[in-house]
Amino acid sequence: MAILKIARMGHPVLARLADPVADPTAPEIRNLVKDMLETLADVGGIGLAAPQVHVPKRVVIFEVPAARASRDSPGEPAEAGVAMTVLVNPVIEPLAEAKADGWEACLSVPGLTGLVPRYTQIRYSGYDLLGKRIEREARDFHARVVQHECDHLDGVLYPMRMTDMTQLSFMEEMRYRAAAGHPAPSEEELAELAEG
Repeated sequence: MAILKIARMGHPVLARLADPVADPTAPEIRNLVKDMLETLADVGGIGLAAPQVHVPKRVVIFEVPAARASRDSPGEPAEAGVAMTVLVNPVIEPLAEAKADGWEACLSVPGLTGLVPRYTQIRYSGYDLLGKRIEREARDFHARVVQHECDHLDGVLYPMRMTDMTQLSFMEEMRYRAAAGHPAPSEEELAELAEG
């Protein structure tokens, strides 16, 4: 296993469509995922796409901490967290037209955060490393994480999804935005964004 270098915004690997994986059970895909897991553990974060480690393949990994998953919908039944998931050749289908703005950060866009609209309810599918089909429905933060990671497979970084570029900021400047009464993530959200 190895810790891989993270591609940053501007690198061509992040601007192209990733190639489909012919065989999710192939040893090279299993090795790639092992390296991605080790890399994610090293840098901190909740998700990583293969193009972010310079491999233009349709592979993502992500998890959704239970505490974070349940925060988006107060008064509704809490959504459970999602254990670390490997998704090969993912497909996303919005289940409703509703979108919500949320603060995002990215290992490939270090030091920045932005307010990004995302579908609030999706269905996603793909394959695990055993070739078994995965199909799940997701909402709120879970849906946001999946959409963010899968965007990398289509050459899209979160600033490209933003509708108001005045809401893109360096994380270290966010405390000034909040003090001036501008939209800004909470201290808790800011800490999570800093972790990836």
